[in-house]
Amino acid sequence: MFYVQRDANGQLLRVEAAAFAEHTDTLPADHTEIQEWFADDVVENSLKQLKQSDLDMIRVLEDLIEVLTAKGVFSITDLPPGAQAKLLSRSTARKALGSLNNLIEDDEEGGLI
Repeated sequence: MFYVQRDANGQLLRVEAAAFAEHTDTLPADHTEIQEWFADDVVENSLKQLKQSDLDMIRVLEDLIEVLTAKGVFSITDLPPGAQAKLLSRSTARKALGSLNNLIEDDEEGGLI
């Protein structure tokens, strides 16, 4: 059994397993509205995980391209001009942030920024 709060239009606003002061209704776990409520949470969490995974993979691909170019297996000029510009832009930004990294580490150790 779930305790729910609805808005003026009857739409679910809040769903909890334990009673709360504002609950306006109760629904069984197998009710369609409860299933849809939690399905939305699953979809939202999955999308967040995919977005984070995309960011992680971008970094992996950047590092892979850097290794391949350093070993002479691949040249950045093998890529289309648009891709070259994006990689160079990200590389420049990462290098700029890398110099800030020392300041962050000093601050964490109690040093001055």
